[in-house]
Amino acid sequence: MTLVAHHPKAQPLEQQARNLAGDPLPPSHLSLGAVSELPKKVLLVSSEMAGLVKTGGLGDVIAALPRALRDLHDVRVLIPGYPQVLDGRHHVRLVGEVPGHAAIPPARIGRIDMDDGQIVYVVLCAELYERPGNPYVDPQGNEWADSHIRFARLALAAADIAAGHASIRWVPELVHANDWQTGLTPAYMRWRGQNTPCVFTIHNLAYQGLLDMHRSPELGIPAHACQMDAMELHGRLSLLKAGIAYANQVTTVSATYAREITTPEFGCGLEGFLAYTADQDRLSGIPNGIDESWDSEQDPALARPFTMRDWAARAENTRAVREAFGLRPSEGPLFAVVSRLVHQKGLDLTLSVVEDILAGGGQLVITGCGEPQIEDTVRALQERYPGEVGVHVGFDEQEARRMYAGSDFLLMPSRYEPCGLSQMYAQRYGSLPIARRTGGLADTIEDGLTGLLFDEPTPEAYRAAIHRALEIHASPELLSAMRCRAMSAPCYWHQSIAPYSRLYMELIGASTAARQAQR
Repeated sequence: MTLVAHHPKAQPLEQQARNLAGDPLPPSHLSLGAVSELPKKVLLVSSEMAGLVKTGGLGDVIAALPRALRDLHDVRVLIPGYPQVLDGRHHVRLVGEVPGHAAIPPARIGRIDMDDGQIVYVVLCAELYERPGNPYVDPQGNEWADSHIRFARLALAAADIAAGHASIRWVPELVHANDWQTGLTPAYMRWRGQNTPCVFTIHNLAYQGLLDMHRSPELGIPAHACQMDAMELHGRLSLLKAGIAYANQVTTVSATYAREITTPEFGCGLEGFLAYTADQDRLSGIPNGIDESWDSEQDPALARPFTMRDWAARAENTRAVREAFGLRPSEGPLFAVVSRLVHQKGLDLTLSVVEDILAGGGQLVITGCGEPQIEDTVRALQERYPGEVGVHVGFDEQEARRMYAGSDFLLMPSRYEPCGLSQMYAQRYGSLPIARRTGGLADTIEDGLTGLLFDEPTPEAYRAAIHRALEIHASPELLSAMRCRAMSAPCYWHQSIAPYSRLYMELIGASTAARQAQR
C-alpha cells in the first residue's frame, strides 16, 4: 500500500471529503502470475492456532495463512497437543511418532482434519502439554519451568517430519517456523545436516525465549551453537536468535518492522545481529492480513450488519456498545481500546488523553486483559467517569467485533507494533484507527485517509491526533468519506499471500538446484 502523508490542517475539511469521495484506492501491486508453478508441500510450525488454541494474534495468523495459500500450495500446520486441542471437538487420528533426544521425551503425532479440510498435525506428549493454564503459563500466570523442553519438543518434531522420520507419508519441501517457541526448528535441521529450506518469522522480537547456558545439554544444543554468532545473547541462550541464525530466510510481519528491528530503539539487543542478517539479504517484511469473516454485511456477532454508507445501520452497533458498557446515550464520538493491557500497547498514553476525549464530547470503551496494575488502573478510570468510560477486563471476540463495528475511532498508541491486526479489523468495520507511526501500523494506515498517525509516543503527539479526530467527527461528510476509504482498504489475506508463495518457491528452487549441483 502506498502511504500518503495527509494532515487535515492542510486544507479545509470539506475539501478533504470531496477529494476522498472521488479518490479510488491504488491497485494492489501483488500479482499471483509469478507463482503459478506446481503446488509445494509446506509445514507451518507454531505454538498456537485459532480454532484450536489461541492467546493472541499469532493464533489468528497461523489459522488464516494456510487457508489463504491452499489454492497455491499444500500447507499443513504443526502445533502441540494442549488440552484445548484434544478436548474432543475434533477427532485426533494417530499417524506417526518421533523419538526423544537429550532431555526431550519421545512423542506421537496425531492428525486433525478441520471441517474445511485444513490438515493439522499435533505433537502428543501428555507429560509436557496436557496441563491446565494456557500454552505459556500456569493457571496462576507463572511461566512453565520446562518451557524450553516443551517447545524444543515441538521444534524437534518439525525437524523429524521434514526429514521423513516421523512415519508420516507426507514430507514437506519447506518448513515455516514462527516466533521463539519454534526457533530451534531450523537449528535442529541444520545441526543434523538436513537441507530442507526453512523460513523463520518474527511476530514480536520482544519475546526471545531466553534460558540459562547450563540448560543447553537438556536440549541437545552443540557447543558451537552457544557462541555469539549463533544462539548466545548476553551470556544466555535465545531460542529466537537460533531461528534467526539458522533459517534460510527471516521474515517479519511488516516491512517497516523489518527495518525498525535493525535499530537500537526496536532491536531488543539483537539489532546488530539483525542488521548483519539484513546485509546477507536474509531479512524481509511480509504483511499479515485478516480473514474473510471480517465482513460487516454478514457478521452474526453484530447488533445489526451494515454496508458501506449505511451509517444508520452502523449506528445501531454504536448504541449497542454504549448500552453494553453502561454509557449514557450520546451523539458524540465513541473511542475504543481493544488490546492486551500491557506497556507495549501504550495504555498509559491513552490514560493521559481521556480528559481531552471527554471534553470534546467523546466517550471511551476499553476491553482486554494483561498486566494486573494496568487492569486495576482502567477499572479505576471507569469508576472516575461513570457513564462516560466503560471497561470490561477480559476478552470476548464477539464483543470485540461489536466494538470495532460500533466505535468511531480505535486507539492504538503502541510503542512498537510488528504488524497489528486490530487496525485492519477496525478499518473493515468503519472505525478509524488512531495509531503511532510504527511497524505494521505505518504500513496499513493511510494518515488522514483511512485513519490517523502520530510520530512520537508522547501525550502531546497523541493529544494532537485526538483533536484531529474530534474535528473529523464534527464533519459528517469527511467522516463518511474516510470510513468508506477505510472499509475498502486492501487487507484480506488473499491480497497478502503472493510474497509468501514467491518466497517458498524461490527457497525450494534454490535448495533443489543445490542438491542437483552436488550430484
